[in-house]
Amino acid sequence: MPLSRRYRAVVFDMDGLLLDTETLWHRAEVELFRRHGGEFTWDDKMAVIGTSFDFTAEYFASRLGLPRERGDELVSEMISLMHDLVRESVDARPGAVELVDGLRRLNVPLGLASNSPRFLVDDALRTAGLADAFDAIVTSDDVEHAKPAPDIYLLACQRLGVEPSDAVALEDSPSGVAAAKAAGLTCIAVPQFTETDVSAADRVIDSLEELVER
Repeated sequence: MPLSRRYRAVVFDMDGLLLDTETLWHRAEVELFRRHGGEFTWDDKMAVIGTSFDFTAEYFASRLGLPRERGDELVSEMISLMHDLVRESVDARPGAVELVDGLRRLNVPLGLASNSPRFLVDDALRTAGLADAFDAIVTSDDVEHAKPAPDIYLLACQRLGVEPSDAVALEDSPSGVAAAKAAGLTCIAVPQFTETDVSAADRVIDSLEELVER
């Protein structure tokens, strides 16, 4: 059944789901580790994808052999690198623009729920030409606990004026799936990387193109 008939609202994750920002995050992470004498591996990528900045700070400090209190500085440096990248160019994931445009034409309320800070989200959406696409945008700045806690999704549903049980979340990471399910939303996972374990989702598909209503 099409999303527009089954759910009262659709809530998109951003990084790796709506936009191809995970490749940009990876570039920022590789450069960060290079600056601090380390090598950022694919295992590191899988460890931090979709997680909170608190988790990432602790992980980075440990990997680079630095005190935990340096972790926040590392994350800030990574975000600065990422900010430069998203202002240059950001591509939408396959089917993302078509899905958003189609749902908007059908007047389906759309939300965005992201663990990224608001300034990054705003600039990424602006660069991708999606700045005005969403009725509600919730970021890590808006809640006490980021994903995998349910707070971001609960607030997104509240701002959209729908019950979580009437909404569907589109996610690409284990952390995001956990957050959506904990909040009470149905979750469809569209993993960008085959190594990503999103088996806890209600449904797993290969591309957002499968959800575009023809």
